[in-house]
Amino acid sequence: MLKRIEFACGGILLVAVVILVAVASVARAMGSPIIWSVEMAQLIFAWLCMLAADIAMQEDRHFGLQILREILSKRASAWVEIINILVIIGFLAFLLNYAWTNMILMHPRLVGAAQINASYIHASMVVGILLMIRTMVAQLIRRIRNREIN
Repeated sequence: MLKRIEFACGGILLVAVVILVAVASVARAMGSPIIWSVEMAQLIFAWLCMLAADIAMQEDRHFGLQILREILSKRASAWVEIINILVIIGFLAFLLNYAWTNMILMHPRLVGAAQINASYIHASMVVGILLMIRTMVAQLIRRIRNREIN
């Protein structure tokens, strides 16, 4: 259910950024540019990228080292996957601290013509990292339950 919601939100954001860029391009060509379109496109695109990264993680579409799978036994390969997921969770938790601090520091800063707080853009990192941590914890639980390490 959550995956469907994320996918729908990603689709909506993609359509929104395409429409915004198209409308801004036509308006600029007609001589009356929309001055806030760049800031809004950045905001939408940042959120879209973080949602897309989490969706890719859910479907195991991020890059990986398949060569280890081919070299190692199934048992060793399963352990390597579990260790890899733990390292990724640790790295994401480490990044979460800095993403949160950055979001707080950016709140007073207003972005360009739109005059929105920069923290709205930087909040995408916090939310995206939390979503990815959730995804990796779910994958860790699934791999531990289904592992072939007996």
